[in-house]
Amino acid sequence: MRDGRPENSRAAIKAAIAAGYGIEIDLQLSADDQAMVFHDYGLERLTTETGPIRQRSAAQLDSIPLRGGGEGIPGLAEVLDLVAGRVPLVIELKDQDGGMGPDIGPLEVATASALKGYVGDVAVMSFNPNSMVRMAKLAPDVFRGLVTSAYRYKEWPLPKATCDALRDIPDYDRVGACFISHEVDDLSRDRVAELKSAGAMICCWTVRSAEIEAKARKVADNITFEGYLAALHG
Repeated sequence: MRDGRPENSRAAIKAAIAAGYGIEIDLQLSADDQAMVFHDYGLERLTTETGPIRQRSAAQLDSIPLRGGGEGIPGLAEVLDLVAGRVPLVIELKDQDGGMGPDIGPLEVATASALKGYVGDVAVMSFNPNSMVRMAKLAPDVFRGLVTSAYRYKEWPLPKATCDALRDIPDYDRVGACFISHEVDDLSRDRVAELKSAGAMICCWTVRSAEIEAKARKVADNITFEGYLAALHG
């Protein structure tokens, strides 16, 4: 949150548009299978409510105020109307399987439905490669990417074998990706350099200072940032 504008809020999105920044948003699924613009699986960190976002309807979520801002949780369709192609938009679909597996679908369907007819620069991405495989079928004309990581065991509630597999970014070609968004302190990984040499766009997450940004841009073509104002790059 910055200056009373919580992450993924309408206020934050409006401020980014006014400043000319591209926007990255996160999607979770509501109880009635709507794509909601919200980062966490639980409501606790970002609102005064508790429990999984998946157990509340879209209407209920819109009435739950975000901490530090007061407005409710918006749906993807509303955010698309708000952005309206004025700046580039990157949409991260949060893993709904719980283990980066194939038990997904409703969030991808809701996302593809909302994106029909959208005019503007937009791309979708996910940590879960299966999500992007599904999006390739549902919305083949929308650019796709993978969110990637060092997958340090202590930081991920996943089997070590899953971390080991995903760390090497084996699904880039399978999902028809054209970019990755990689963990900022792991940009020196050989696989990142390999993908860049092959023509992949390299983005990174999450940059929190100008100093880190300067180092990241030696590798990354673009960045996801928070907590400060990054330099605008054409």
